[in-house]
Amino acid sequence: MLFSRILFYLSLITAVLFLMSGYGYQWGLWGLGTGFTILRYSAYVAIGLTIISVPTYWFVRNSEFKARFLVVFVFLLMGAATVTALYWQNEARSVPPIHDITTDLDNPPEFVAMVRLREDSPNPPEYSGEETAEAQREAYPHIQPLLLDTDLQEVMDHAVMLLIDRKWDIVAINRNDGRIEATEKLAWFGFKDDVVLRFAESDEGTRVDMRSKSRIGRSDVGVNAKRIDTFLSDLEKRTN
Repeated sequence: MLFSRILFYLSLITAVLFLMSGYGYQWGLWGLGTGFTILRYSAYVAIGLTIISVPTYWFVRNSEFKARFLVVFVFLLMGAATVTALYWQNEARSVPPIHDITTDLDNPPEFVAMVRLREDSPNPPEYSGEETAEAQREAYPHIQPLLLDTDLQEVMDHAVMLLIDRKWDIVAINRNDGRIEATEKLAWFGFKDDVVLRFAESDEGTRVDMRSKSRIGRSDVGVNAKRIDTFLSDLEKRTN
């Protein structure tokens, strides 16, 4: 029973540290490096506790219910943390270390109103260059412009509603230039990623290009590509 309690309290402390690694950075309690360090070591402990909980249950299987419950709780809680850590580690290893994704590699949509908001960001608003473009072609060949047989202004209306539904911060809507700029704040570490949507008339109706770029970090762990993919897919559904 005593060992079950020890595992239980250790798992609670580990879970708090695991979560606080990101929220602590977001709330200004420590820097990004410290946050990642806390995340890394709390993940190691979570993996260890998950492994230990399996044979522990065997030894307490005939003990009182509370002892068995505590061990199962440890396994589920630390297992969830372990799965989360391994998932993001796998994502990081499966994608190139880039953070600037666009549907138009030859003429990426430019940030205009967003420039002033990115003045202090480690990643500048300018496009990252040909090396990034080559990495994107290889990793995300499916990221392409969206062609719609719908009026340009109507498409922009649908895009604005999607941004509102997603609770992204809309920075600028320029209907004359066919441009929308917005920011999504990620929940855990509070990272901010900026997007620019460009709308142009085409033979089919309207062409929509989208660019998504992280303000901080070398690798986006595939987040920007997923954002573009899901947003344009939802926009296409709305206009049909």
